[in-house]
Amino acid sequence: MLRAFLPALLLASLTTSALAQTLVVTGAEGQNIALNAADFAALPRESVTLVAHGQTRVYEGPLLIDILAKVGAPTGKSLRGPALAQVVLVEAADGYAVAMGLAESDPGTRAHRVILADKADGAPLSAAEGPVRLVVEGDLRPARSARMVHKISILQLKSDRSSGTPHRR
Repeated sequence: MLRAFLPALLLASLTTSALAQTLVVTGAEGQNIALNAADFAALPRESVTLVAHGQTRVYEGPLLIDILAKVGAPTGKSLRGPALAQVVLVEAADGYAVAMGLAESDPGTRAHRVILADKADGAPLSAAEGPVRLVVEGDLRPARSARMVHKISILQLKSDRSSGTPHRR
């Protein structure tokens, strides 16, 4: 009888462990927050359809810019000047990393949305995909839609006026 319940028990433990993990977000000035499943559930949510590897799924989660605002990232009309040289580095548990300009995540700058999904097709993400997945709407291929995201950092790039070359501050 125990054998009949083992697959269900294993699946439940994988899903629970994925949801129990936290996402660490670091701002350009070094401020940190850690978000868990309850924090995600409390945020306003968006749905984005993603076609990846011939499969269409509807992902749900908060806008990336709403999460970045929690560590001081400027949004909307205040996203200008030096903030346009900020880069968002998204890191996955498997070592995969994606970088994008901060302005790319703001719906006031870009028509397509960028979300951090914790659900796909109405269900929590599996351990192989979660705890959260970056979903970049409008990309022609899903290369930036990183799975197993566990860390996000905002980096300030600064231009070296003498050489014209950007560098990390």
